[in-house]
Amino acid sequence: MKIPLKTMFGGFTIATLLSGCAMLGLDSGWTPLVDGTKGLENFNRVGDTQWVAADGAIQASAGGKDPGYLVTKGSYKDFVIRAEFWSSDDANSGIFFRCQEPNRITDENCYEANIFDQRPDPNFGTGAIVKVAKVAQPMPKAGGKWNTYEITAKGTRLVLVLNGVKTVDIEDSKLASGPIALQWGRGVIKWRKVEIKPL
Repeated sequence: MKIPLKTMFGGFTIATLLSGCAMLGLDSGWTPLVDGTKGLENFNRVGDTQWVAADGAIQASAGGKDPGYLVTKGSYKDFVIRAEFWSSDDANSGIFFRCQEPNRITDENCYEANIFDQRPDPNFGTGAIVKVAKVAQPMPKAGGKWNTYEITAKGTRLVLVLNGVKTVDIEDSKLASGPIALQWGRGVIKWRKVEIKPL
């Protein structure tokens, strides 16, 4: 049986387009939370931090005496987060996950993937999970440049990868699920891209 040339090429074109979409990650299960200046509507604001959408990112450089947070409206159990961020040298920030109380974010009722180059105890500074998993010394620095954090939470296993280097790989069963929170504590923090993929 002969297949018309037009049909063959039509099928080829569709297959090529689908393949291209897969390569671009359009059908890979990722959900954008922040994409450039878009995404503030995906979060509830906790605290007095002045979050703004400017210069291609969601960012903050001022707030109240206590840290402020952007807290996701949804809750997540097993997932991978990919985040692109820029922090000043003096920034105190982090990505909190599996938070138990969305209106009261702490490093005890959430896991905190830290961004804090000047933390007095560098064992739990940038690249660590505060109070849970230390980072190898010398502590990696994030200040003054764009960085990529990848956080995987699957069951009791928690893995952090900062700029392509694994900084944490542990088992911890304290927290099972909850919202994600982006923190501003001091300095400047900019989130250019944050996306999540359920596992």
